[in-house]
Amino acid sequence: MRLDGSVAIVTGAGGGIGAALCRRFVEHGARVVATDLDEGRLKEEVDAIAADHPGTIEALAGDCSDVEHIKATIALAESAFGPVDLYAANAGVGLGENLDATPSDWQTSIDVNVMAHVRAAELLVPGWLERGSGHFLSTASAAGLLTQIGSATYSVTKHAAVAFAEWLSVTYGSRGIGVSCLCPMGVNTAMLNSGADSDSATARQGAKAVTQAGLVLEALEVADIVVESLGTDEFLILPHPDVLEFYHRKGSDYDRWLRGMRRYQDSLA
Repeated sequence: MRLDGSVAIVTGAGGGIGAALCRRFVEHGARVVATDLDEGRLKEEVDAIAADHPGTIEALAGDCSDVEHIKATIALAESAFGPVDLYAANAGVGLGENLDATPSDWQTSIDVNVMAHVRAAELLVPGWLERGSGHFLSTASAAGLLTQIGSATYSVTKHAAVAFAEWLSVTYGSRGIGVSCLCPMGVNTAMLNSGADSDSATARQGAKAVTQAGLVLEALEVADIVVESLGTDEFLILPHPDVLEFYHRKGSDYDRWLRGMRRYQDSLA
């Protein structure tokens, strides 16, 4: 995936990894349409990037899981810059705790963490197949390979995001379409920090499970790793190398890994 001269869409661009991806993509020669549900935060981030790189980024606030909004972001990208080369399905939510998550928590998590990816691919992949090129970047999580203590909604939907990215790669990887799956662990973002500062013991435990498992990276550090990995067409992008070791342990002895995770969870109480 060559960023220089490409056209990209980044969801969840109002802060964190999404905003960092926008900045690094632009710095490497891409033109970007950024989208986020929070219009105020999105404008702030995009204005800052545009001040440094005029004419390279556009913003369109909205729900990344809504088909009409996805169509609108694609239309904006095409009218402002040209055909979309890269779609970064980065937006994510962590809602609900354990089995207390509500039906609404589950539905929103499924829509944003999974179906937003599916709906974007449905709109973009046919055109990419005709062109013989295109790249889909899925921001999943280490939780998509392992689990997330305290949140069934996050664990389940991030597993599904990894599975969908795998399927895309298997199905279309030999037809010119690249697929990458970003699975970071701890990143200094509002999502992680809100859990650490929460009044909920379960939310604090979940955040602690992440911060104690390894280094907490800055969002721009993650974006740098993404840019490097896009250049080498890696599928699994792991900013935290420890995640691969944990994943190997899980696959080599599932029952032992489950016992270890239960002990780890107990230690965080």
